Amino acid sequence: MPEKKYPLLVVVGPTASGKTALGIALAKEFDGEVISADSMQIYKSLDIATAKPTAEEMDGVPHHLISIADMDSEFSVADYVALAKKKIEEISLRGKLPILVGGTGLYVNSLINDVNFDNAETDGSVRKRLMAEAEEKGAEALYERLKELDPETAEIVPVQNVVRIIRALEVYELTGIKFSRYKELNKGDECPYKLCMIGLNYKDRQKLYDRINMRVDVMVENGMLDECRTVFENEKLGTACQAIGYKELIPYYQGTAALEECLDKIRLSSRRYAKRQLTWFRRDERINWIYMDEINNFDKIIEICKKTVAKSKIL
Repeated sequence: MPEKKYPLLVVVGPTASGKTALGIALAKEFDGEVISADSMQIYKSLDIATAKPTAEEMDGVPHHLISIADMDSEFSVADYVALAKKKIEEISLRGKLPILVGGTGLYVNSLINDVNFDNAETDGSVRKRLMAEAEEKGAEALYERLKELDPETAEIVPVQNVVRIIRALEVYELTGIKFSRYKELNKGDECPYKLCMIGLNYKDRQKLYDRINMRVDVMVENGMLDECRTVFENEKLGTACQAIGYKELIPYYQGTAALEECLDKIRLSSRRYAKRQLTWFRRDERINWIYMDEINNFDKIIEICKKTVAKSKIL
């Protein structure tokens, strides 16, 4: 834990809720810089399907921890936390406000709850055996086991994320402790930052789903099919290929499914992911929620955020 608590503004919420635009606006308002908390935007070349902000959208606001890992590399939560901590300190020492923006709950919570990864239980032989089992029986078999052993973790981990499923099973096998409980036991005594958290949501869930569906259409218009084909043709992909939007298009490239059928699966996967994100973030009582469809005026939303930050006294 740093000797001095740096201020940290956090913007979270489900996919397509408007986090990127709000984070950039708040960075301009508070002279800040954005740190991404998205487990797929860290990968190079995965741009459209992961909804990375374009240079035009960034509008001159510095963004960090985007496109920092090769597509075929593995990138752990511990890697992210270590890099994010450094960025928060660097930004703060420049006199700027670090603004964490993203929807990967595991990244956000591990950072702000000061999870200790130094003593993380690991065993190469156990992991190797579980990986072999995943290849032989499929990720679904391991996921079903996780649901029985640790339903809390299974609820927030997608069935396609083999790496996290194996990690949770590995910890349970080595310690006899559920991964959800293991993380709690390895938290720091307190948050290492002066924290203000803002969450975006929609009272009318259908409005969020409509935004998700529309985003998929825009991604297609922006060239997502060509980008995903490049991913499909890469034989050495690691975690990167698990991003929603890539795996659902594989049947289309293989000629076994129609394009619209695959796009519908992307929309469905995105909606389910949004549900999991909300399940994760609702557990954190520190989050100040803003319901975008109740206000429907961006200037008013900024004013609410300014009042929330002032009330938090992080600045």
